[in-house]
Amino acid sequence: MKYIIPENKKIRIAISGKSGCGNTTVSKLLAETLNIKMINFTFRSLAEETGLSLPEIIEKAKTDDSFDIAVDTRQVEMAKEDSCVLGSRLAIWMLKEADLKIYLNASDEVRASRIQNREGGNLEDIAAFTRMRDEQDSSRYKKLYNIDNNDYSFVDLEINTALYNPEEIVDKIISLLLERKLLNLQK
Repeated sequence: MKYIIPENKKIRIAISGKSGCGNTTVSKLLAETLNIKMINFTFRSLAEETGLSLPEIIEKAKTDDSFDIAVDTRQVEMAKEDSCVLGSRLAIWMLKEADLKIYLNASDEVRASRIQNREGGNLEDIAAFTRMRDEQDSSRYKKLYNIDNNDYSFVDLEINTALYNPEEIVDKIISLLLERKLLNLQK
């Protein structure tokens, strides 16, 4: 099936979730399906750009707010340019003009297992690192933006990604876009 964005309209879809929830996978698949840009500029992207490791970036971000502000500002600016899927930890809070806000979640165990599958390593170490990272992220978001990233009660759609595969999640999102007339089926 081919989907088209209504004429003279841009759609911006914000997708958030903690590490290992399938944010990047779902965002990429949705962007490909809709043939729009996918924006996922994160600490991981910043690490690749700067040559620092992800743990180094996370450590520096504890005392230097410029890392968070650089990532958050850049991705929102990119998202305002055209139709897109913005997939990031703070997308649903930061992209105020999003037409659709989606929160992906999964249990801590599922998330740690997915991260292990993606990056390798010891499952217990990954689970501990992920818990620490979640706590630090929440603390920084509260301090920097007064955002409680555990309160996503305002989203248009919340999906437990342990219950569906990425294709099924994209189908749910597309159904809502069609229902809200933010997207049309090409005839």
